[in-house]
Amino acid sequence: MDFSYQLYSARNEASLDETLKTLAGLGYTQVEGWGGQFADPAALAQSLRNAGLSMPTAHMGYGQLEDTDAALKIVDQVGIQTVYCPAPPSEDYRNGTGNWAEFAEGLARIAAAFKAAGKGFGYHNHHWEFVKDANGKTPMELILDASPDTQWEMDLAWVIRANEDPLYWIDKLGSRITAVHVKDIAPAGEKLDEDGWADVGTGTLDWPNYINQIKAKTKAKYFVAEHDKPSDAIRFARNAAAALKSYGV
Repeated sequence: MDFSYQLYSARNEASLDETLKTLAGLGYTQVEGWGGQFADPAALAQSLRNAGLSMPTAHMGYGQLEDTDAALKIVDQVGIQTVYCPAPPSEDYRNGTGNWAEFAEGLARIAAAFKAAGKGFGYHNHHWEFVKDANGKTPMELILDASPDTQWEMDLAWVIRANEDPLYWIDKLGSRITAVHVKDIAPAGEKLDEDGWADVGTGTLDWPNYINQIKAKTKAKYFVAEHDKPSDAIRFARNAAAALKSYGV
């Protein structure tokens, strides 16, 4: 296992090349890309090489993934091993009117194509995926039930924001979890300018315990540091690296 950095956290930085070099200097060897970075895959691959970093995982939106052949070409050019769809494709799913079963089948088709190409594919949760339907099923379960080839990148802090116990889900579906987003939640009323998120190791979550449980009960290969709205992406990267090293990741 190794720790990584979700580059969406640094989306407002002026220079990707400088950001990558800074991350390498902080001890990162891997980063996780996101959909907005793949306009020029060859240039991105060169930037990674220049910084001495790899990108084993990435996020691509559902619309981008529907052109699966094009997505797989990007994957090959950049050297990505597993892609996670980061969210449902429209606001309908966020306000409760989306067809999660249909979406799950779409993800299953993409997973099959990625598997045939020798690549991994999965889904990354927010909190919307834990609202039960009339049959008592959560969208997260529908997504994973639709195909054994769809993996789960658990965003553990979003599970908590859904008022769910991540340890319950780790016990229930740990065999499907192949990566984990590591982010922290500030005490109530704090860090409001950062939407209540906190740098890893400075918030309220018992990450040492969670990491031990993840190592013991899941197939997670990657611990990916992420902050949805950091006021300083490099400060966050520095604090997250120090915390993850101290946790033995």
